[in-house]
Amino acid sequence: MIPIAKPLLGLEEAIAASRVVMSGWVSQGPQVAAFESEFAAFTGADHACAVSNCTTALHLALLAVGVGPGDEVITVSHSFIAGANAIRQCGAVPVFVDIEPDGFNIDPTRVAEALSSRTTAILCVHQMGMPCNVPAILEIAKGFGVPVIEDAACAIGSEILTGGAWQRIGRPLGDVVCFSFHPRKVITTGEGGMLTTNRPELDQMFRLLRQHGMSVSDTARHDSAAVIFESYPVRGYNYRMTDIQASIGREQLKRLPKIISNRRTLADRYRVALADIKGATPPSEPEWARSNWQSYPVLLSDHFDQKDVMQSMLDQGVATRRGIMNMHQEPAQADVPLPFPLPHTEAARDHTILLPIFAQMSAEEQVDVLTALSDALSDLNGSGRLHLVHS
Repeated sequence: MIPIAKPLLGLEEAIAASRVVMSGWVSQGPQVAAFESEFAAFTGADHACAVSNCTTALHLALLAVGVGPGDEVITVSHSFIAGANAIRQCGAVPVFVDIEPDGFNIDPTRVAEALSSRTTAILCVHQMGMPCNVPAILEIAKGFGVPVIEDAACAIGSEILTGGAWQRIGRPLGDVVCFSFHPRKVITTGEGGMLTTNRPELDQMFRLLRQHGMSVSDTARHDSAAVIFESYPVRGYNYRMTDIQASIGREQLKRLPKIISNRRTLADRYRVALADIKGATPPSEPEWARSNWQSYPVLLSDHFDQKDVMQSMLDQGVATRRGIMNMHQEPAQADVPLPFPLPHTEAARDHTILLPIFAQMSAEEQVDVLTALSDALSDLNGSGRLHLVHS
């Protein structure tokens, strides 16, 4: 079976984790601080704050920019349900807008239509690692004084061209960027997340809220030569990352350039091969974006049944996933008002499949995936098969 994804972990991560275990300090501590510093340097952000996962990162980002009960946050439905959950955890309401007709990211023109006096933030998503048009969104938000949060759960290492220069996602164009280190992502710490920002007051708020609202951290008290009593001036949360996770993250960060290079090579091979497979359209990459290809979506022609194609490929030993979920079509978010139609959002979910892609994927495995896709479409369409060879 060829899996949809596979984390790239090795002896280096195992040794790093074992050192932390043997040190006796396994909770948030020096490894977390080092990971934060290295992550900030990699992305080009002034500040990076590690947390337990990307959902908690989104929650802290929303709280820190002032989202509260009764507020509205403009975002897309076409994303993992954590986005809407985090908004509603603040007592706010998500306002879903449609994605672009030729991609999977938020349509800036729809953002402009959705702005109101109740809008407190815009949460844009770099879906599947493909950068969204943040500069266009910022231009819209600037006129209303609305903060912009980037959901970069999938986008570590992706790049965007702005001001005539390439920069990595995570060097904030807006106010905050949120990342995930789930095993389905490009690098992993098992679970884990990170917030980056150039605003020191936001970074201070993240650090306060992630540790119960504690005025003086346990690390500071441990290192102090004097007795310190902490206080709890605000209600906070237990959103901390462990030093075990951070030690793994530091090793993963070293692997990241090679991982992204491999994924881009695989994406190029998919693109070339799909030109000869009728009924399956590869994703496009804007001239101003460089994806890390966290996922590889393929748009099926309308006359193909998504589930039938996926089942055929599974029967041939190839795992796939359907297109990105839509939050408004899930029971947990069915009560969210829908002030705007979402035709492209709904079509993307129902007519897209995700092909396997992971850094250690071999050329032979990729040919097997493409053969399975070609066979599935041929069987369902009654046309001749495309015969691929290993290269």
